[in-house]
Amino acid sequence: MQRREFIEVTAGVLAGALAAKAGTAAETAATPTLLQRVIPSSGESIPVIGLGTSGPFEVGVDPQQRAPLSAVLEAFFAGGGTFIDTSPMYSTAEAVLGDLLTPAMQERAFVATKVWTRGEQEGVRQMTRSRELLRRRKIDLMQVHNLLDLEVHLRTLRRWKAEGRIRYIGITHYTVASQEALAEIIRREPIDFVQFNYSATTTAAEHTLLPLCADRGVATIVNRAFDDGKIFAQLRGKPLPSWAADIGCSSWAQVLLKYVISHPAVTCVIPATGKMANMQDNLAAGRGALPDAQLRRTIAATVQQV
Repeated sequence: MQRREFIEVTAGVLAGALAAKAGTAAETAATPTLLQRVIPSSGESIPVIGLGTSGPFEVGVDPQQRAPLSAVLEAFFAGGGTFIDTSPMYSTAEAVLGDLLTPAMQERAFVATKVWTRGEQEGVRQMTRSRELLRRRKIDLMQVHNLLDLEVHLRTLRRWKAEGRIRYIGITHYTVASQEALAEIIRREPIDFVQFNYSATTTAAEHTLLPLCADRGVATIVNRAFDDGKIFAQLRGKPLPSWAADIGCSSWAQVLLKYVISHPAVTCVIPATGKMANMQDNLAAGRGALPDAQLRRTIAATVQQV
């Protein structure tokens, strides 16, 4: 199922894409700013809409494959985005991202990657390679991917943070079954970020993990906000309810993203895309009104019943 089937690419959206590419001061001033959330461990703010690289950025050196990704990055930064998540697990994504980020983008980017291997030396080797591929002297956030060899890598990450090689430490997973393990780590370890799955149809994180992160001052990154596209398949042909306009939504994708970021314990969501229309749509979800508690219940009930 192609997500473009669910996005109404209006003339206004197309004009917004052209304005993002032009990047003049007047056009930038006319674009509402993205909602920001604070990283509890530092007080630094980041936009609630980030960019994932799994899938779309796993391409080769063919300019025709990379050109749309360059356009997506241009739109992302022009629209106020900064947070980009990647991993050595995502085949070529780190190298592609490092190649495509311009010097100006590098200045603004908050780059998060991961360590995904076993053993201290292998972890050091992999993280050093990530810095090289991403062309970063300092990585903003280094995460232990899917908790692999957690204790070993946490020791290295704490040392690297003290040495100024990374700014923040995090842990990640992508399944509901892993969320209790993430919670247990947060209870015993000083972690800056935790990344996990959460959506309007997969709400388990609301029960323990999100409240715990709010209580312990841990920033949260949400993956799989669209349940790997399964939600769009369920919503095919279903018109937007009238209440979508009340929170400024013109697509189901915006509704789904606003559901995620309206939870007060969510810091950032990272939908991956390699398409300009999707990028513009995602960014629009980070602007304007958010659903209140009652509308959040309505959104969840609506998408879970289809």
